[in-house]
Amino acid sequence: MNIILIGYRASGKTSAGRELARLLGRPFFDTDRMIFGKTGRSIREIVEESGWRAFREAEKTVISELSRLDGVVIAAGGGAVMDPDNVAMLREGGRFVWLQADARILAHRMSRDRNGAAQRPSLTGAGSLAEVEEVLAKRLPVYRAVADVAIDTAGKRPDEIAAEIAGKLGAGQMAGSTKKSGRRAHVR
Repeated sequence: MNIILIGYRASGKTSAGRELARLLGRPFFDTDRMIFGKTGRSIREIVEESGWRAFREAEKTVISELSRLDGVVIAAGGGAVMDPDNVAMLREGGRFVWLQADARILAHRMSRDRNGAAQRPSLTGAGSLAEVEEVLAKRLPVYRAVADVAIDTAGKRPDEIAAEIAGKLGAGQMAGSTKKSGRRAHVR
């Protein structure tokens, strides 16, 4: 079984995901980083050159590849679950963990992320907090509907979040191979 981390930008999916994978001895995949690896372009570059639709198509391709694996930790892009096809592909072999924080905390974290703005374009063109509030309002119902488990990340370190996820999922009992239908947990 895969563990899929979902949530808004700066919710801790990548940092907690790395810690969770380390804790459980599983491979870790970040969909945004995989897209960069496959295209050689950041999210910002893809969107500026080809539009959001091109980015979402690249994201769907990566999610399709990852959904064929088993026993991995996946940090999904913040908007990945807005596509029902992505949810269906990932749901088949995984459990969704929603990493949450309120809009002010998310905006503060994003303002401190030096690489974030360079890599990720604005979603609405609005200012930081206003944008987070606007987009989060649209995504919250989907995050709630998709999540098997929700974890509040406010004031927690990535290792604390990882331990909480493992505890809530009973991850010690979730021994999963990294193969599914003969596929190794290595995606190029």
